[in-house]
Amino acid sequence: MPGQLTAAAPTARRGARRHLLLLLLAALLLVAFACSIMFGVRSITVSDAVGGLLGYTDTADQAAAAARLPRTVLGVAVGAALAIAGATMQAVTRNPLADPGIFGVLAGASLAVVIGMTFFGVVNPVTIMVLAILGSAAAAVFVYVVGSLGREGATPLKLALAGAATSAALAALISAILLPRIDVMDSYRHWQIGGVAGASWDRLAMAGPLLAAGAIICLLSARGMNALALGDEMATGLGERVLRTRIISSLGAVILCGVATALAGPIAFVGLIVPHLCRLLVGTDHRWLLPFSALAGAALLISADTLGRVLTRPSEIAVGIIMPIIGAPVFIWIVRRQRVREL
Repeated sequence: MPGQLTAAAPTARRGARRHLLLLLLAALLLVAFACSIMFGVRSITVSDAVGGLLGYTDTADQAAAAARLPRTVLGVAVGAALAIAGATMQAVTRNPLADPGIFGVLAGASLAVVIGMTFFGVVNPVTIMVLAILGSAAAAVFVYVVGSLGREGATPLKLALAGAATSAALAALISAILLPRIDVMDSYRHWQIGGVAGASWDRLAMAGPLLAAGAIICLLSARGMNALALGDEMATGLGERVLRTRIISSLGAVILCGVATALAGPIAFVGLIVPHLCRLLVGTDHRWLLPFSALAGAALLISADTLGRVLTRPSEIAVGIIMPIIGAPVFIWIVRRQRVREL
């Protein structure tokens, strides 16, 4: 009995620490949300921001706050989706470099959308989301198959190289499709950069159920992801159905990536850097890591979007440009920390 009490005490302290960190991260997200509403081409006061959020548009500042609300909500949804998807991909592949952008998943979604827009005249937002999900799934399967070739199987380095090569090839194919078609290129160009400026409540309402479904699938698979981290043989010995866990988890990640890309374009690095930073806070238990990643990804994306609006006023820099500037140094740090010679 004393031994049990001694063992339970560190567990209780660790749980209390995680709850406290979760509350602090939620508070940080609220601060980032408020800054996104208040700052931009026009900076507004707290009272006008609250008035705009409550639906009042009596002044220009209140109207600006009301107009920024769907953009901020979209940033929260896309940031959370990409972060959860990145953490899930890293768990499924046991690859610390897994990321929707590096693995070619975002490029696959982009290619599917381009093909639909160019050859089939697709303009319906729901159809575009479905195409993006199918493109994400096809790219993820292709990269994993190519990265698994050879005696060593799917090593982190092989998967990263296969993803980088696939992304480059798909980007070239997208350019080849668009170059002869100026009309489609003009409509695609702004989306390709990646940003949340074109947010609308209608599109958010249509995407909401799909994003919720993808997130729920990943969260319900968290225990299975913990088993995968022990290795396939150990996970099987513990009674985990490894193949089923991988397929279901990947399905949730693909849905999140596809819908997020359809809504905001391909935004890289969120799914890579956020899970790594969250692991430093809460460890590798995915039952905690996924919620932390969702909050941190949302806070990071809307903070980057706000920064892009403030830096070059009265113009703005799309968040799809800001994120690589932030993410590239962190990516280099991750590679060095993981000791590339061992990958």
